[in-house]
Amino acid sequence: MTDIKKYFEKSELIPAIVQDAGTGDVLMLAYMNEHSFKKTLETGYTWFWSRSRGELWNKGATSGNMQEVIEIYADCDLDTLLIKVVQKGPACHTGSMSCFLNKVEENSKNE
Repeated sequence: MTDIKKYFEKSELIPAIVQDAGTGDVLMLAYMNEHSFKKTLETGYTWFWSRSRGELWNKGATSGNMQEVIEIYADCDLDTLLIKVVQKGPACHTGSMSCFLNKVEENSKNE
């Protein structure tokens, strides 16, 4: 089993970027603690820590839009994860495949 403690030396929560393994699209960003990371490794499906609810969250457990983990990478500092998944249904709670829908436009008044 992977030594997961090394990923949490700087913080109790680390960002986890979720990417579609087939398309490469970035689906969402969530946070993991040691427990959610361990459950992800054990089950093969994503688990996160809900900062707003203060509890573990199995992505798609309620909606059926599960994320099957294909592979996980850590960044060079071991404090951010990239999780490649097979996404079942939409990743976003809005019904969109990706949570990244809102393009940020530069304010034209600054020209």
